[in-house]
Amino acid sequence: MTIYSLYIFDRHCDCVYYQDWHRTKPTRAPSSQNYKPGVHRIPMITNNINSEETFNKESIFSKSLGSQNENKDHNSLISNNSISNDKDKKLNSLPKGLPFDEESKLVYGVILSLKNMVKKLSGKDEAFTSYSTSSYKLHLFDTPTNYRFVLLSDPSSDSLRFILRQLYVGPFLEYVIRNPLVKIDNRIEGIDNDLVSVFFQSLQF
Repeated sequence: MTIYSLYIFDRHCDCVYYQDWHRTKPTRAPSSQNYKPGVHRIPMITNNINSEETFNKESIFSKSLGSQNENKDHNSLISNNSISNDKDKKLNSLPKGLPFDEESKLVYGVILSLKNMVKKLSGKDEAFTSYSTSSYKLHLFDTPTNYRFVLLSDPSSDSLRFILRQLYVGPFLEYVIRNPLVKIDNRIEGIDNDLVSVFFQSLQF
């Protein structure tokens, strides 16, 4: 059994916590405009690449405009090429795929669509708890307080809802619900704190 990642969504459909263990592809951080603190600890991608490019372009132009010397023009061309190569290397080193904020929205959208489909086809007595693809299996646990715990594992694993329930009745209630420093229903920040992060990172999956 291999567990890839955990998502926790609140009653407003927002992802308030994320943790991964064995992802095959690294997660892209959201843009600074969509960054929500306290949800994950994915390193932020700054605008250093663009700012460096702008700074270097300005310095190149200022040098070339201020002089008609061919040697200086030649040096500027070499410098410009090296800047482009450095930028390409930085861009290639960034994780591929969707940013985290878009990924979490897709995960929740799939859950919501499948829950509605199950309700319409099978009635209210049927509950959606998991689904599988050739690459992963998604496990869902709905809490009495309308939080949704989502776990992604390898497709061959059995039902892991009991693990999600243990995470809810154990560390989640202890370090989040009963923690006066955590702002429940805060749509600006997530629920991550040192106690929560240390506990989830220590899990051996």
